[in-house]
Amino acid sequence: MAGRIEDYALIGDMQTAALVCRDGTVDWLCLPRFDSHAIFAGLLGTEEHGFWRLGPAHPDAEPPAAARRRYRGDSLILESEWDTPRGTVRVTDFMPPRDGAPQLIRIVEGVSGRVPMRSALRMRFAYGRVVPWVRRHEGRTVAVAGPDSVWFDTGVETYGEDLTTYSDFTVAPGDRVAFTLSWEPSHKQPPALPEPEQALDATEDFWSEWVEHCTYHGPYREAVIRSLITLKALTYAPTGGIVAAPTTSLPEDIGGVRNWDYRYTWLRDAAITLSSLLRTGYREEARAWREWLLRAVAGDPENLQIMYGIAGERELGEAELDWLPGYENSAPVRVGNGAAHQLQLDVYGEVTEALHLAHMTGLARNDYASLLQLKLIQYLEKHWQEPDEGIWEVRGPRRHFVHSKVMAWVAVDRTIKLIESGDAHGPLEEWKRLRDDIHRDVCEKGYDEERNTFTQSYGSQELDAALLLIPQVGFLPPDDKRVIGTVEAIQRELSTSDGFILRYPTEGKDEGVDGLPGDEGAFLACSFWMADDLAMIGRVDEARKLFEKLLSLRNDLGLLAEEWDPRLQRQVGNFPQAFSHVPLIDTALRLTASGAYGG
Repeated sequence: MAGRIEDYALIGDMQTAALVCRDGTVDWLCLPRFDSHAIFAGLLGTEEHGFWRLGPAHPDAEPPAAARRRYRGDSLILESEWDTPRGTVRVTDFMPPRDGAPQLIRIVEGVSGRVPMRSALRMRFAYGRVVPWVRRHEGRTVAVAGPDSVWFDTGVETYGEDLTTYSDFTVAPGDRVAFTLSWEPSHKQPPALPEPEQALDATEDFWSEWVEHCTYHGPYREAVIRSLITLKALTYAPTGGIVAAPTTSLPEDIGGVRNWDYRYTWLRDAAITLSSLLRTGYREEARAWREWLLRAVAGDPENLQIMYGIAGERELGEAELDWLPGYENSAPVRVGNGAAHQLQLDVYGEVTEALHLAHMTGLARNDYASLLQLKLIQYLEKHWQEPDEGIWEVRGPRRHFVHSKVMAWVAVDRTIKLIESGDAHGPLEEWKRLRDDIHRDVCEKGYDEERNTFTQSYGSQELDAALLLIPQVGFLPPDDKRVIGTVEAIQRELSTSDGFILRYPTEGKDEGVDGLPGDEGAFLACSFWMADDLAMIGRVDEARKLFEKLLSLRNDLGLLAEEWDPRLQRQVGNFPQAFSHVPLIDTALRLTASGAYGG
């Protein structure tokens, strides 16, 4: 059985990622890309679906959880240590930034005593469905299935048993034993022999140099740096695309059906990720993402998708893998994402805001980016009054979501600013009238005067935590009574017993606004938004306390999933989640600027 979601560590090479459990088991790895088929899918099934366990040998062949683990400094190099009756041993796991074949490297180091160790490697291709042909080739072990081959290199003896490759060995102080998995298309020559120690040095140098560019030096630096490293790890280096998470189908509701594939680039998630990177000094990532956006949208902004593949692919057909029982029996397991072709008008606002911020922070001008922005507004001019599926990708009927209209206003507002700066040309007066029309429409139809709160959609009584973004995007000032009323209403009606924030009501509904049965946990991004709003309306002590309570939900390595289940007191949803780490950074910046931190 897979570990709890928060029991996992992330390692990656900015093209794919692996999840390593506390007991030294790699339960998730897709090769060669984030969205490729998994060769270890035990996370969503059982050991029969692939895993790689490395740790102290144990009578039942299952090592205990590590006594300690940490990332080495500000890096993505994981160090796990076990204390055993026979001594202490350390395992270092990492994936070097790619220069050739993708590699997962594990180095075992004796710390004290003499510790018997075992490596158990069970490769299962195609998400655990295909048993590969495993053979020896010139002293190396290779597993082949269809187009894929995975090469296993180590200096200790290996043997096969029960369709699993084992290594049994002992380490003493100072001993270092390396294991490397490398992927290569099966029709090509074998990948070069790995050099684990040199790769470790290069990986450490890479992360050390990257972190030096961070411009944030406030009181929450540790949390901000870890979140930035996580966001960088979710960036697909060859194209600049940013995945929402490196996993699929980790449930929002344990045992339920709210299981989605997040290994794609949502324009919304990527845009807000870009904003956080820009505000902490990372302009190169912003430039790469802007280029990715221009390629993905190409000459067809009228058919803008809400998400694309990491190289800009448009077809992300959704399918169910019925041979996988799902994480803690949360079925179905899905790959692909059918929401790709939904209409979500807020995306136009988030993309335009990201382009605006890039422009304001001095990113070199790109004429096509400005042209794209103008074309997006031309589309909104015709379509902003239509209902849509909204930020939460509801699978129920389309509605006039207030947040979508607000973000349409943002798109027009930021484009007006671009024209006023002289860096683009457009019908300025016409679009100022459009901006006013959208604003008026929202305030008249999306506001409940009796309750003094904006609502989820026109004519609805429901609330929605996305309304917390109204003051953050400048739609209304923080001291506006309608903003304060909305914040207080959401805090009153969408708050869990822990004080965290739900996206919208689901409890007790057979099928809610999202068209799905079941409940979900508190949405961490929304809880960070609440902390932001509390600070903006002057309740800074309350904001800080909520923020620091949210920080306490991170696992021991500083990682967050998408949601927090207040009943089970555990993280749920895909992991780690960009949409949780981005607002963590944003709130830290806001609280630091306001001085709302400390004792």
